[in-house]
Amino acid sequence: SSPWSLTNSPASILARKLGQLSPGDLNHVFFATCGSTAVDSALRFVMFRNSALGKPEKKHIISRKNAYHGSTYLAASASGKWSDKINLEYKDDTFHHISDPSLLGKPDAMSDSDYCNQLANELEQEILGIGADRVAAFIAEPVLASGGVLLAPEGYHAACLEVCRKHDVIYISDEVVTAFGRLGHFFASEKVFNIVPDIITCAKGITSGYIPLGAFLVSDRLLSTLAEKKPDSVFSNGFTYSGHPVACAAALKNIEIMERENILEHVRTMEPYFQQRLKELNDLPVVRDVRGVGLMACIECMDYSKNGEIVADSYELAERIDRNCQSLGLLVRPIYNMCVMSPPLIINREQVDDMVDMLHRGIELTLSELR
Repeated sequence: SSPWSLTNSPASILARKLGQLSPGDLNHVFFATCGSTAVDSALRFVMFRNSALGKPEKKHIISRKNAYHGSTYLAASASGKWSDKINLEYKDDTFHHISDPSLLGKPDAMSDSDYCNQLANELEQEILGIGADRVAAFIAEPVLASGGVLLAPEGYHAACLEVCRKHDVIYISDEVVTAFGRLGHFFASEKVFNIVPDIITCAKGITSGYIPLGAFLVSDRLLSTLAEKKPDSVFSNGFTYSGHPVACAAALKNIEIMERENILEHVRTMEPYFQQRLKELNDLPVVRDVRGVGLMACIECMDYSKNGEIVADSYELAERIDRNCQSLGLLVRPIYNMCVMSPPLIINREQVDDMVDMLHRGIELTLSELR
């Protein structure tokens, strides 16, 4: 159905349900087909809104250096990962990238709170350097997933939101990965990170991956200002399959099952055991760091040396570990020098044990190949 003049029952019911599940006043929903198109559409909406309100120059976007926001032109431009941009065109004159909020990057002598303030100050200085009247939005994943499950210091997102509010910059929380249970809640922004952003993007878990669907949610505040000052403005952005009734019906059933089976509570219950078992891998000689939150985690490798010489760099190690784990029946995602895992939300303790045992064995097999 046309996204401008028509709708269908599943899309209408799902939009209302998402508004009920979302934090704060994010009560308005635009349906896309995946995470990339959800992010792309959210960015276009921000620029559309500013132009409609007489601020067409307010179109610069700030993201992070290892962020991943999708593969469409705008979403890829917002992404910071260099490996996703090799030999590909992207927009760089209005997209800016600041430091990742990784605790691994914190100076040893600095407290978490001081590090948080430093990162928030970097965002503010970036806004001021560009000009607050030219910056449209700051887009941030609550956890940098493809960047290596990078965890920010406590209070980081709230501090960044405060900076955005101060300078009239829209805060977009990219929850394509974290929404719908990965961190134990339908949306993690408020429940885990104590913020109510202006826009949330989501996809993946909205249908548990059974059928393509994405969306972005907009706050009453953003939409009411637009409706008040430009009531005739039309956001001419849509896709043939926006709000597809079958996809929306699948999302509704997915949410129904998650609520009926208490899957979110199960994730919160499993999180401590999942993370604690993975921490045991820290003892292996090629493991630099194990980190995670909810049911997502990363094992970061370091170079393997023998007799003072590097036999395998950390990037090769991650690929070798992935291959060996696959041979054992475990799928691990190698990213740079990291092995990233996002197991099913229904995983139980026995399956966590099996997963960690296979991962341990996969790393040992890799080491035996190098000795």
